Amino acid sequence: MAHTIGNPLSWLAQHLGLTTAHVSDSVAHLGSDETTARPEVNHLEMSDLRAALKAGVKDFAACRSDAMFLILCYPLIGLGLVIMSLHVNMLPLIFPLILGFALLGPAASVGLYLMSARRAAGFTPRWGDAFEVLRSPALLSILTLGFYLAVLFTAWLMVANAIYNHTLGPEAPSSLSSFLLSIVQQPEGWQMIFWGGLTGAIFAITALAVSLVSFPLLLERNVGLPIAVTTSARLVRKNPRVTLTWGGFVALAIFLGSLPAFAGLVLVIPILGHASWHLYRRAVR
Repeated sequence: MAHTIGNPLSWLAQHLGLTTAHVSDSVAHLGSDETTARPEVNHLEMSDLRAALKAGVKDFAACRSDAMFLILCYPLIGLGLVIMSLHVNMLPLIFPLILGFALLGPAASVGLYLMSARRAAGFTPRWGDAFEVLRSPALLSILTLGFYLAVLFTAWLMVANAIYNHTLGPEAPSSLSSFLLSIVQQPEGWQMIFWGGLTGAIFAITALAVSLVSFPLLLERNVGLPIAVTTSARLVRKNPRVTLTWGGFVALAIFLGSLPAFAGLVLVIPILGHASWHLYRRAVR
C-alpha cells in the first residue's frame, strides 16, 4: 500500500488527542483506588537489605555505562549548588546540602527502577528505558511526590540555616577552615551539631516514610498517590529497625560519595537506585 503524507491538521489533532488521553490517565491515576485490596507489606530482615544491595550491584554491572550516563546530572547539580554556596558566603549550608541529597534520591532514581524492572523481565536495559516514565499513567503522581520531596529539601535548608543563625551566626564565616574550627572549638558549634542532627533525622525519617517504596509502587501498579504513600509508611512502621538501617546506609553512602567533589555519586546513586527496586520487590507482596 502506498504511503501518503497526512494532513498536518489531522496529524496535530491525532497527537493532541493522544496527549490529552495521557494527561487524563495521569490525573485519574493520581487518586486511583481501583484495586480492591491495598498492597500488603512484608516483614523484612537485614538479609533482605544485603540481598537487595547485591542485586543492585549486579544490575549496575549489567548496565553500567547507561546508568552512569542517566545519573550524570546529579553530581553536577550538587557541585553547582556547593560552588554557589561558596560564592554567596553561605558556607554553613554546605553540609546540609550534601546530606539533603538523600531526600531527593528516590525521585532521582525513577529511571533506574525502570531499568531494573526491564532487566528482571529478561530484556536488555538501556538508558532510553528510563524515559518510559513519560508515557506512564503514574507520571503526574510521580511528579507530585517529587515536588513534595523538593519542598521537604528546601524546608530542611531553611531550618538548617535558622539553626546556624541561632548558634554560630548570624554572621557568615570568613572561610571554610574558620567555620570548621568554630564548630569544634565553640560550645555553640556543638549545639548546632546536636540540633542540626536531630532535625535532620526528623526530615530524613519523614522522607523515608513517604518515599521508600512509593515510586516503584506507582510505576508497577495502578494505585493512587495516597495509597502508595500510606503503603510506604506502613512498611516503615512494620519494619522500623530494617528500614531505618537502610535509610542510614543510604545517607552515609551519599555523604561519602559527595566528598570527592560529588564525583562518587555517579557510582553510588545508580547502585542504590537499582537496590531500592529490589528492596521494594521484597517489601511489597
